[in-house]
Amino acid sequence: MFSQLKQRFGSPLSVAIVALIAVWLIGLVILPQLIMVNYSLKPNLLPGEIGGVQDQYTLSNYATLFNNTIHLSIFFKTIWSSVLVTFLTLVVSYPLAFYLAKVATPRQAALCLLLLIIPFWINEILRTFSWYIILAYKGPLNALLLELGLINRPVRFLSGDGGVLIGMVYAYILFMIFPIYNAIESLDSNQIKAARNLGASWLRTHYRVVIPHAKPGIATGCIMTFMLAAGSYAVPALLGSPGSRWFTQIIYNWFFEGGDWNQGAAYAFLLLIICIGFIALVMKVFKVGLGDIAR
Repeated sequence: MFSQLKQRFGSPLSVAIVALIAVWLIGLVILPQLIMVNYSLKPNLLPGEIGGVQDQYTLSNYATLFNNTIHLSIFFKTIWSSVLVTFLTLVVSYPLAFYLAKVATPRQAALCLLLLIIPFWINEILRTFSWYIILAYKGPLNALLLELGLINRPVRFLSGDGGVLIGMVYAYILFMIFPIYNAIESLDSNQIKAARNLGASWLRTHYRVVIPHAKPGIATGCIMTFMLAAGSYAVPALLGSPGSRWFTQIIYNWFFEGGDWNQGAAYAFLLLIICIGFIALVMKVFKVGLGDIAR
């Protein structure tokens, strides 16, 4: 990478760019994670007890999660729900990305992209709260369904995980659409035409031609969507019911309500480990490397 930067920008500027990247990685990524791991391996002590005989490394903070059946079930539910959010977002985003890349005219694609991006000029909390209004018991969605005669009485959309799933798919759809769109756009349209001329159905054309070419984009979108869903706090806090708590809400409670940063760090680190495992799994399933994803 450095040789490519050197050829393009020259030695002084290349050294400065690499140095800035190193400072960013070390100061904002590596060191905070190391501090979090150190916190997670220490007990929660009073200020006067820090440095004393009780201030020793221990795995008790991690054992707390596995001994607490409620927290453990919420942890696994969060992981499963994040996978489901990723799948639903992929199902919604893939047709849109293909349409924008290969079907729409440049004018239509620009208009669709603008319509997709404009709502994201608004703060995420406000966008999430708008879904709270739409899905409310006496909200516009229930009013519309009642008016159309599709339901006999209002539906409590916010009583389970449904509202959270809808809100997350909407919140993170751009992180799935754009990588897939960029990957499909680089595909030669003649390959699609050739597959169709040889008698392949649209489904087979996508399965054998489009999706294999778009694998890096699909993998990137899945990784980003899963990471954002698993680490989301605002969406489940606003759209979730008491029975649909997210693991991030428990972590928040440890840090800011319980005052136990050590326990919160252990919970956060376990969630990070699962997310890293998901990234490795996606890369193996799609048979892509870091270089393919970074393109």
